[in-house]
Amino acid sequence: MSEAQRLDVSENEALREELRKLRRINAALMDRVERSSDMSANAFSMFETAISLEAMVRERTSQLEDALGQLAKANSDLAAAHESADAAQIRLRDAIESINEGFVLFDADDRLVLFNEAYLGFWPELSPHMREGMEFSEIAQLAAKHERPLGAVVAPDRWVSERLVRHGVADGGHVQALSDGRWVQINELRTSEGGIVGIYTDITEVKAEDARARALELAERNLILQSTLDTLSEGVCMFDSTGRLSAWNGALSHLLGLGEDPARALACHGDLLDWCRQGLGMEDHGCLDWQDAGHISPVSQLCPAGERRFEIRSTRTGQGGLVFSFTDVTDMLTAQAALRETAETLERRVSERTAELLSVNARLGQEVAERRTIEAALTQAKIAAEKANLSKTSFLAAASHDLLQPLNAACLFVAALGDKRLALPTRALVSQTATALESVEDLLEALLEISRLDAGAIQPEISHFRIDQLLQTLNVEFTPSARAAGLQLRMETDPLWVESDLRLLRRILQNFISNAIRYTASGSVRVTCAVEGDAVRVAVIDTGRGIDSSQQEMIFEEFRRLDTRSQGKGLGLAIVRRAADMLGHKIWLHSAPGEGSTFAITLPLGRPVAASEGDGVTTPRDRSMQGRRVLVVDNERQIQSGMRTLLGGWGCDVVVAGDYGEAVRLFADGERPDIILADYHLNDGETGDRAIAQLQAYFGAPIPAVMISADRGEGLKVQLAASGTPLLNKPVKPAQLRALLRTMLP
Repeated sequence: MSEAQRLDVSENEALREELRKLRRINAALMDRVERSSDMSANAFSMFETAISLEAMVRERTSQLEDALGQLAKANSDLAAAHESADAAQIRLRDAIESINEGFVLFDADDRLVLFNEAYLGFWPELSPHMREGMEFSEIAQLAAKHERPLGAVVAPDRWVSERLVRHGVADGGHVQALSDGRWVQINELRTSEGGIVGIYTDITEVKAEDARARALELAERNLILQSTLDTLSEGVCMFDSTGRLSAWNGALSHLLGLGEDPARALACHGDLLDWCRQGLGMEDHGCLDWQDAGHISPVSQLCPAGERRFEIRSTRTGQGGLVFSFTDVTDMLTAQAALRETAETLERRVSERTAELLSVNARLGQEVAERRTIEAALTQAKIAAEKANLSKTSFLAAASHDLLQPLNAACLFVAALGDKRLALPTRALVSQTATALESVEDLLEALLEISRLDAGAIQPEISHFRIDQLLQTLNVEFTPSARAAGLQLRMETDPLWVESDLRLLRRILQNFISNAIRYTASGSVRVTCAVEGDAVRVAVIDTGRGIDSSQQEMIFEEFRRLDTRSQGKGLGLAIVRRAADMLGHKIWLHSAPGEGSTFAITLPLGRPVAASEGDGVTTPRDRSMQGRRVLVVDNERQIQSGMRTLLGGWGCDVVVAGDYGEAVRLFADGERPDIILADYHLNDGETGDRAIAQLQAYFGAPIPAVMISADRGEGLKVQLAASGTPLLNKPVKPAQLRALLRTMLP
């Protein structure tokens, strides 16, 4: 009975009890009225009592009618609930009967609640005895009594106990074999109320299919085993645990002369012994005997049989049988004997040759000693040359700062002088001086770059970028030079991504384009990009006079120029070769006299990357520098004088100091500069970045600052990039400095 039905029944009982109480109250009131009439003669009192009783009776009657109405509604709801429960139970039974699997349900007390006909199909003998309310233990004992499970035929009590344990756990499925040959899979699970629901599935066909598959697999394995045995050159036979022949190959019949039917000649292990000993005359040493279970490792022996020799190997199988293999080693033993005789002859010859070689070795030893002496001398010379090269590289790297300091000062003075109003002859001299200083600067920069490449001070920073953007920058850079030379410069490129070091690749292409403009008298210089497989080929094509094939390798060496009348230093292509070797890029040169030249480089294709904020070119706004206070911190007096002259010519108020202490004394009046220009290497180990930080702390404000240094090392660039301080390399180009100041000054 459901919970709703139980509630309806209890409510009906309460209404009936209340009805009985009302009836008793009504009877008591009527009895009181009658007794009052007999005992009192007062008419008015009786009238009042009658009126009061009538009101009470009317009230009680109304309550009784309400109770009867509620009782009728409760009876109607109860009947509807009974009808719904009966319909649900019928539907549940129909649903259970419609499934193919056997279904059975036990309550929390392990008593039978519900089952279907498919469940009875597994226990037809139990059908007359099955009833609701039976315990599962009774059903298990009945099944064992009628010997329905196969396990109950042998040991019914043990089967019943094991079945009750599995039923009590009810954690999944297991398989039972029935005595009529069927197989059933039983899945039992606990319900939320503590009962057990069981699903019984007939898997007889699945078991039969599995048995057929296993038989087929065994047959295939036997075929594979026989095919494997037939491919062996050794004769093989296999006996089972009873000594009967179970497998053999064709090589066995050929080696032992068994004829076309080895199974008849070797039906058992004893036949093999008789055939080998009597038929072949084999001198048995026990290797053909049957091995008991104590023999684990294989047994192998060499057994003579007349003029033939057999190597016999016996191995015990895991099932207790034996496998014998026969190998005819007669020819092999004959060959070994011949080899031994040949070896003895060779040993005698070796002894004779050894005596001859000893004398030759003595002479060779003397020659080797002489060669070692020569190699040692060559090694020392190589070490000395390498040390000299390193010394040269170190000298150039160390001397660059001292060389560039006076050059920087001279450039500043010449730039300041060029800003003044001069006579034409004097202006020509200033222009020639500036050109000469630029040539010296280019030469020093090229020498310094070669020394840094040789010393390994430059490490490539591989990234992915668009080659067309780099070429557009170079187009802006070299168009004035090409126009001044009367040449047409064209960039033919697509938005292609490449993988390389942007700075080194820019240097390579700069040298290609500048050489093309320098050595082309008329015509054009064209730059092209083309995809070749997984690479991009960038070529610089000019219409110059061309290069003979005998000179094409020479031009990549230092200080090699084909045209001595040009202003080149002969170092550009040397830098190109070193940078390309460092990046692993291949350089191409195609040229012939009168046909122009094509210099090309092959780059790996890159992958597109998202542009970071701040990428692109920002055009500086034009700001006047008139009256701007500039603090120059440099320990070289010539540099101080040159910067004062140059910046003063631009209208700036220049204050120069040798270090942080002197700068603080010069600004003791509380004023502060608009911008700081500091050299990196100052006196007594002080550095420009530290001086800038101290000055900003002293003034209490983030004053714009620029670092100026002849040090071109990557470490300094990384350090200044982290702090956001711009870096200008010495010698400082006035135009570059002026553009930077206009950008940074507020």
